[in-house]
Amino acid sequence: MTAARTRAARAQRGFTLVEVLTALAIVAIALLAGAQASSALVRNSARQADVLLAQLCAENALVAARLSRQMPAIGDGMQPCPQAGRNLTVSLVVRPTPNPSFRRVDAQVLDEDQQPMLRLSTIVGRR
Repeated sequence: MTAARTRAARAQRGFTLVEVLTALAIVAIALLAGAQASSALVRNSARQADVLLAQLCAENALVAARLSRQMPAIGDGMQPCPQAGRNLTVSLVVRPTPNPSFRRVDAQVLDEDQQPMLRLSTIVGRR
């Protein structure tokens, strides 16, 4: 009877060190994967916010060109566009088209480091 009790006592002692380390390694890998996924979500959210601000700047510049009572002059221009505490810059490029009654206007939004964020284009006609 003592041999059976000894076996039963050994079976109830708990986990071995190898089992605990294996479980810790699995948990660490799962946590690392979760941290990377949440980091990617945060980066994507920040990028979407930047693109939204850039789109507001570009659309405002293009709408201003469309609502102007005169055709925009051919050439390049830069204008500041502060949005949500960021100092963005809109580069407007006006080019002629084959039809002299229309002009192509490209608005490119640049961040604080003058890196391009977004480009939108439109055609402006005579009124």
